[in-house]
Amino acid sequence: MSRRNSNLSVLILLMVSAGCAAAQNVQTDQQAYCVYLTEQAKAQSDLLRTPNALAGFTQPDTGLPTQLVAGASLSLSSLKKAGITQDAARKNCELYKESTGVQRTLQYALPAVEKEALTHRLALIEEASKSLDGLIEKTRKMVEAQNMTRPMLLALVTNRIKLESDRADTESKIAALYVPPLAAQPLKLQVAAKQTSDVEEQKALARLSRQNNWDVALTVGTHQQINPVAEGLEPYGEVSVTYNLASRAIDRHLDRTVDAWANWKKVEENDAERGMEVLRKQVEESIAVQQKRLKSLDREAGEIEKNLQLVGEGETTAALDFRNQLASTRLLLGIESGDASYRLGRLQEFLNRNF
Repeated sequence: MSRRNSNLSVLILLMVSAGCAAAQNVQTDQQAYCVYLTEQAKAQSDLLRTPNALAGFTQPDTGLPTQLVAGASLSLSSLKKAGITQDAARKNCELYKESTGVQRTLQYALPAVEKEALTHRLALIEEASKSLDGLIEKTRKMVEAQNMTRPMLLALVTNRIKLESDRADTESKIAALYVPPLAAQPLKLQVAAKQTSDVEEQKALARLSRQNNWDVALTVGTHQQINPVAEGLEPYGEVSVTYNLASRAIDRHLDRTVDAWANWKKVEENDAERGMEVLRKQVEESIAVQQKRLKSLDREAGEIEKNLQLVGEGETTAALDFRNQLASTRLLLGIESGDASYRLGRLQEFLNRNF
């Protein structure tokens, strides 16, 4: 394996390793946030499910003796809230996963295409380098046989220097680009799932708010007369029912809140749906740029082919020099044409698949 091939293999291996590490970091982030939400929800649920202990002194208004009261109180509304609280936490966790996935795609979709294109360009440079090395070796032998001059060889060596500079520049750009693993699902489906999670979380929060409209509280305990002291504890129990008379109006507003939230997310400047539209325009503009670039390169390639046909198989020194220049220029132009074609294909594929 040549040194250049070895460098390319090492670069690809590093990219794969970095991708695996990034994927693990993403999963760790999501899991850590969901654990945080789950523990908060469990703490709140335990608080809501557990009866409240109460104790105190009371002096009835009817003139009865002072009493010591102790017991416990349980709210049915709080019991209902306990389950809804954990459900809201699960919905929030799912929303976080969907949101972070969409945001990664929006942020790194074009850099991912760029990194793929640069990697492909490295392969094009490698192939061109091999062809140019062969041409240089052939010309060197002709110089030694005094069939060509050294300035003719220098022109080819200069093009090789350009190729090596292009290679180093391309490798530097690849190394500078960070692209985490992106979801395999098309972006339009990711955004739809995220919007659904948005609505589901709001519905869970609305259900939680509805529990404030009513309550059935059960209180049980004992009381002891202390002035004067009476013998024995007396049990007591109490059931209280509360209902907010504006419950129907509150519920209507909560339903409208869910719809209003969904509509806001569709037009929010920093949200996924708006970001998807911005990305779509960026991709379309990039496609137009590459189409224009490829058209220009095709014209140049056509001119080179015409000149190669004109020079034919001439054996004069001038003809050999001109043909070498055309051949080396065609190699350099092939890199640009191959790069433009690949970028255009990937961008078009990305557009068709994700939008």
